[in-house]
Amino acid sequence: MPVMTVVLFALMIGALVDIILRRDDQVKHLPKIVWVLLVVFLPLIGSILWFVIGREYSQPVNLGGFGDPRRREKAAGSISSAQTVRVKTTEEELADLDREIEFHKQQDRIRQLEAELEQQRRKQE
Repeated sequence: MPVMTVVLFALMIGALVDIILRRDDQVKHLPKIVWVLLVVFLPLIGSILWFVIGREYSQPVNLGGFGDPRRREKAAGSISSAQTVRVKTTEEELADLDREIEFHKQQDRIRQLEAELEQQRRKQE
């Protein structure tokens, strides 16, 4: 029974915080104060109704940032630059893979030849 009380309390607090942080244009059907009263006086029903029909889900809420704002600018810059990268076709990807396979085969052959050369040097000594 105490677990249900904690869950109900957390749901109610979450709904109240969400209602208070929302802009008025993001609240549907009733004014914010009515939603707050509904959640306070009918915690389970009011919270469920708030999350189902009371809030606008289309626009995310900006709750501010954490840390240095220059980090967010760099992240936004890297996203925009990543969007301008040209996407390779399947044929180009396959050609890249073929070149990579060939490179590794050559590296294996070089290692094998170096090992054989080392064995021949040891035999001569």
